[in-house]
Amino acid sequence: MSATPILAKSLPRDDLDHVLAHTRDLWPEARNQNIFITGGTGLFGIWLLETLAHANDTLALNLRATILSRNPAAFAQKAPHLARRPDITLIAGDVASFIFPAGNFPCVIHAATDVSDKINADAPGQILSATIDGTRRVLDFAARAGTRKLLLTSSGAVYGKIPPNLTRIPETHTGAPDPLAPASVYGIGKIVSEHMCALAAKHGNNHLETKIARCFAVVGPHLPLDTHFAIGNFIRDALAGTPIHIKGDGTPTRSYLYMADLAIWLWTILFRGQNARAYNTGSDRPYSIAEIAAETNRALGTHSPIHIAQTPAPGAPISHYVPDTTRARAELGLKSHFDITQSIQRTVRWLRAAQPAQSASSP
Repeated sequence: MSATPILAKSLPRDDLDHVLAHTRDLWPEARNQNIFITGGTGLFGIWLLETLAHANDTLALNLRATILSRNPAAFAQKAPHLARRPDITLIAGDVASFIFPAGNFPCVIHAATDVSDKINADAPGQILSATIDGTRRVLDFAARAGTRKLLLTSSGAVYGKIPPNLTRIPETHTGAPDPLAPASVYGIGKIVSEHMCALAAKHGNNHLETKIARCFAVVGPHLPLDTHFAIGNFIRDALAGTPIHIKGDGTPTRSYLYMADLAIWLWTILFRGQNARAYNTGSDRPYSIAEIAAETNRALGTHSPIHIAQTPAPGAPISHYVPDTTRARAELGLKSHFDITQSIQRTVRWLRAAQPAQSASSP
């Protein structure tokens, strides 16, 4: 007998209210409209769906969302509280070849991505073709669906290797991934997708505005605890009472935006961002990897030993991957409302609240 799928617990009400409080003025534009979302069942997508549903219920928007998913049945089992809503329609399909749903969709969010450590190592070409073909298909759909505003969730990976003296990366940085390195495939795919969106806005559909969110690292409910996000691994180990392992020397700096803030940023960029313009989307508060491990222990009140595999070399340059968010703050009034300690604590509070439901759903 196969295991019963683990149910996804609804997001905390205070997170949903937080998002609505900072997006309330955006939603009237979407009243009585249809919105189309790719990647709507992933990490970003489930936050977009939950916050959209909360706004719909609270503000009586009569907003309808159509979500492209490779496996709607699996999502319906995982998140029935969303799949059963009359204002959410799940359609099956691959982002590179999906059948266009009928009707007009004034807003489109292209958040689908096909990346994993395994695919990146074994079949990087698959990531490149899926990313580019998916963006092309979404733009073709937008041209036929009367779309006025399209948001592409891109990535800070478009900047490639960051110079060590650049502690925060601005959107004007012209660095790029090494085109001869197979590991660059994700960033290169996002660069091409951004370029396609800019071309569509400036030389294609005259009514289409494209906005780009260059997303950096995040933390919050639904973040998998076994991915390349260091903070997820640290939370997992601290909760289990096992040592926290850092593979490198602990000096690289990273930053983490709490998921409720991410939702605010994405909705704001969609509705208010400038046409054919990219916005760094993340926290600009840097922490070294070693500091993040220590903050995880501090936030949770745990005492997991922190094992750092390598010793920092004297005078060696430090790797930075932290966005400069001046543009988003100045043009859109966006900011991060939660520090790293609050973000970890809110994530773990949700995980612990979800634990009884997970146990009950197990065979």
